[in-house]
Amino acid sequence: MNGITTAPYSPLGQRNLRAKHIAIVWAVFAIWPFAAGNDYMLSLGIFFFINLLLIGGLNLTMGYGGQISMCQAGFFGMGAYVSGVLSMRWGVPPVLGALVAMAMTAFSAFVIGLPALRLSGHYLSMATLGFNAILSVLFNELVSVTGGPNGLSGVPPMSVFGFVFDTPGKFFWLAWGAGLVLMLLVASLLASRAGRALRAVSGSEVAADSMGIDPFRSKLAAFMASAISAGLAGALYCHFNQYASPETFSFSASVLLVVMVAIGGWGHFWGPLFGAMVFTAMPELLRRIHDAELLVFGACMVAVMLFLPGGIASIATRLIRRRQSAAAKQREKAGRHGIA
Repeated sequence: MNGITTAPYSPLGQRNLRAKHIAIVWAVFAIWPFAAGNDYMLSLGIFFFINLLLIGGLNLTMGYGGQISMCQAGFFGMGAYVSGVLSMRWGVPPVLGALVAMAMTAFSAFVIGLPALRLSGHYLSMATLGFNAILSVLFNELVSVTGGPNGLSGVPPMSVFGFVFDTPGKFFWLAWGAGLVLMLLVASLLASRAGRALRAVSGSEVAADSMGIDPFRSKLAAFMASAISAGLAGALYCHFNQYASPETFSFSASVLLVVMVAIGGWGHFWGPLFGAMVFTAMPELLRRIHDAELLVFGACMVAVMLFLPGGIASIATRLIRRRQSAAAKQREKAGRHGIA
């Protein structure tokens, strides 16, 4: 014996460790309202958490489920318009409108996923992209409901139990809490049997099926969870801006979200965090060359695929593994000296 003990993998322990890390990171994020010098900078923090909901949900389908979905922006828009229209035109409380929006996106994902998720590869991409295109047309053509190309304006601010989130300073904490809940739920999912089944399906559907896992059911559940997260993001976006425009939810936005999942690191727990940071900061840095924004994002995607296929999150993973390897070698060396 060399004196080295290897602790077995524990999903519960992994979940608790991630929860501790999440608590630390979100405690750091809580400093932002005090560090931001104005409402504009505070709004960027809010958009970061909204983007985290979008990219984090899409990472479930792409990173862990191994399926390419090109309709995340469509679900984002559905959440925004359903919640906004219910609140503005029918007087439904915004929080209830947000819940209805999440239910509607989940149902839509179920209906679309039943036929689409039986496809794979570029066929699935084309099917989901087509659904996003249909939604984009509806957002523009249903003028009496959505406001058409002029957008939906006059949406009331979000309110929960009578408390109105009508300023960036108040709304930040709502978005902050939504992002926190998402990360905790994903951590719990990955530590559960359903999460392990989803990753098994991503590795090999045939092997997963031989172990008693239903690949289609796992993919459909991930697709619906991704849509629910996008629906919540849409509701928050609409009630924060008090406005929604069809161009925000176009198929090009879905392409950019896929790019951000890849840049952040698909299949990595912290990947959506890095992807949301890039997705929030890059448009501000490229504001003067807005027409070249998609070109820059595309160039970043190519660079990541060539030189960093695991995304930004893979850098941290590599550093941690190197540190663990070095520590293991040190323990092994110390054990040998002890035997000698």
